[in-house]
Amino acid sequence: MDNLLLLGYKPVFLSSNQYLHRLKKKYQIKSGGYLGTLDPFAKGAMILAFGQYTRLLPHIKKPSKVYRATLWLGIKSDSLDIENIKNVQEVPSVSLEKIHEVLQSLQGVIKYYPPKFSAKHVNGKRAYDLARLGVEFTLKESQMQIYAIKLLSYNHPFLSFEVRVSSGAYVRSLGDMIAERLGSFGALSMLERVEDGGVRVMQREERELGVLEVLDYPVLKKEDQRLRDIIYHGKKTCLKNVKFGTYIVDFDDFFSIIEIAKDGSIQYLLNRINKC
Repeated sequence: MDNLLLLGYKPVFLSSNQYLHRLKKKYQIKSGGYLGTLDPFAKGAMILAFGQYTRLLPHIKKPSKVYRATLWLGIKSDSLDIENIKNVQEVPSVSLEKIHEVLQSLQGVIKYYPPKFSAKHVNGKRAYDLARLGVEFTLKESQMQIYAIKLLSYNHPFLSFEVRVSSGAYVRSLGDMIAERLGSFGALSMLERVEDGGVRVMQREERELGVLEVLDYPVLKKEDQRLRDIIYHGKKTCLKNVKFGTYIVDFDDFFSIIEIAKDGSIQYLLNRINKC
């Protein structure tokens, strides 16, 4: 199989690149990539593409991601998770009413500082590399959107929640803010991504995805041989009686992603992706 699109499930304590390498070896495909990085500490959903389908990654819908996390109150960690714990203390329990109040207060757009153990760049270097070396640096304030957040369980000192966040958000930083607003401190003891690219994990193993599951563009199904040859070779043409916008133009053996202008002329955003 030359082209493949997968919803994978990365295990804990394995980097995203290590997981990609494992799947490339399993499916015997040389080229591959993935939609979004998961920290080694985290587990869960990753969209991975192989062969020509790696070209689809920039076009995959990225409206939000859903995570489940467990916050351990009373631990101090430089990475805001269990990988770099400095000490553990007993802290007072909090009321369910207070927890619900804090979670609701965090909905919307919030400003935060990403954890130093993150993939952010600092003068051309990854923040986590500098943090491991003990280099002092400051990351810029960022923002994320919390679309929905709910409490799953609370068994002191462990507080579990599910959250839908904007792409690029750091749930470890969110956990730190929850603990602070509860008048305490803590770090994540578990982080699982359960939805990525609009696709939700149903089982903890990889499954093949169809292109239309992860691309939001409308489909133009064409059977005209002349048009097929024009688009196959990336030639200029016009498509009349079609509303301007971005489309997948679909033929029996390949598809392309095109942009149709108001005058009907087309621009090739991604051309001639062979079907499996």
